Amino acid sequence: MPLSPEALTLAPILVIVVVLWITEALPLAVTALLGAVACVVAGVAPAKEVFRPFADPLIFLFIGSFLIAEGVRLHRLDRRLAYGVLSVPWIGERPARILGAVAVVSVLISAFISNTVTAAMMMAIVTGILGAVEAGAREHGKPPAPTFATSLFLCVALAASIGGLATPIGTPTNLIGLAFIRDQVGVQVSFLGWCAIGIPLVAILATLAVAVLTRMFPAGVEQLEGVGSYVAAERRRLGPWTVGQKSVAAAFALTVALWMLPGVLLLLLGASHPLCVWMGKRLPEGVVALIGAILLFLLPGDLDEGGRRRRALVWREARIDWDIVLLYGGGMALGELCFSTGLAGAIGQSITGWIPAGDWSGPVLVAVAAVVAVVTSEFTSNTASANMVVPVVIALARATGSDPLWAALAATFASSLGFMMPVSTPCNAIVYGSGRVPLRAMMASGAIIDVVGVITVTAAMLLASRF
Repeated sequence: MPLSPEALTLAPILVIVVVLWITEALPLAVTALLGAVACVVAGVAPAKEVFRPFADPLIFLFIGSFLIAEGVRLHRLDRRLAYGVLSVPWIGERPARILGAVAVVSVLISAFISNTVTAAMMMAIVTGILGAVEAGAREHGKPPAPTFATSLFLCVALAASIGGLATPIGTPTNLIGLAFIRDQVGVQVSFLGWCAIGIPLVAILATLAVAVLTRMFPAGVEQLEGVGSYVAAERRRLGPWTVGQKSVAAAFALTVALWMLPGVLLLLLGASHPLCVWMGKRLPEGVVALIGAILLFLLPGDLDEGGRRRRALVWREARIDWDIVLLYGGGMALGELCFSTGLAGAIGQSITGWIPAGDWSGPVLVAVAAVVAVVTSEFTSNTASANMVVPVVIALARATGSDPLWAALAATFASSLGFMMPVSTPCNAIVYGSGRVPLRAMMASGAIIDVVGVITVTAAMLLASRF
């Protein structure tokens, strides 16, 4: 297949960007900007076309989600949830149940808040729990095995990454894959549609992760003295709900409800109903995220030091992860140029030439997409992995005459499943930095969860494709 001059120019730029992403010689966002600038300077496409993805509606879904997450963090709603779950009487002081509770809390928080922020917050909570356990052991003489700390910290890393798969906004990787699917496959996956696949997938993966960690790193005791009293004391320190917490909870609840409402109406009324059409046009997910974020600047917060009522969120506290925003924009720009110049199609056709004869449609392609995404995410960031793998998978599916949707979704989900190395995800790096997780333990458990993840994602895509 002859390549256009633009595709020939884009190819070396793409190779350089991929190498820089993998080696992290430059910050990922800087590399994404470098690729976009190089495309304009080299004449691949005009600046207006190259930089269009930086104003994609999903960019504003990122921004709104970041602001809402910051409101939740500032008003400590995440800690209120965490200690609320850990104080459930059924959990008690049993090691396996505490491990399961930590996984549940991490999953629930990371479904809506950055995986990295979730891991950092849960690390502080888990460190406090371990301190209480060790103090209780000194008093009662029943210390847990050192491997329990390993299992607890690894549980934070695994569950925080897995939980991000539950909703489209759980991790930027999801939105990157969804944007490619929307633009190149022509399929708009709704918030509820994603959750219908993501939530069962997360439930299965999190349960298996807890089972693997319990088996590989046992606590060695039946009961962990001191956990109950520590959690109860921390809940008392949080005190009653504040005005700011109530405001953030209301804004968050409204946002989630509006995200899910179009999917519910679609199921009840059908796609052609005027209300469904109106919701789709007037309240896309990015606009809903901004509505929720703007509400935080309008609703009342707590009293300031001077006794004046402030807003739930003020602009100087509004932290936005611009690294992710720029990485998304640059990655999407390169991905769209790969398709518009014909480079992605050529790559897909060339890969099919290397593939042995046989049936590469359906299940095989989905499995290959999941495997490639997982392997890639072990050596580079999840977002970079999605930017690299999803466009190639779509082109490969077209070259083999297969439906690209399920292979692209498999690659999107699997891009978040790199668990073996500290550099695979920020969650792994945070946990490894505690000094309580040996590298061998992370690699051994991560390898098992990677394999389980590939199998589970492949099965989930094949099952979903039938419905």
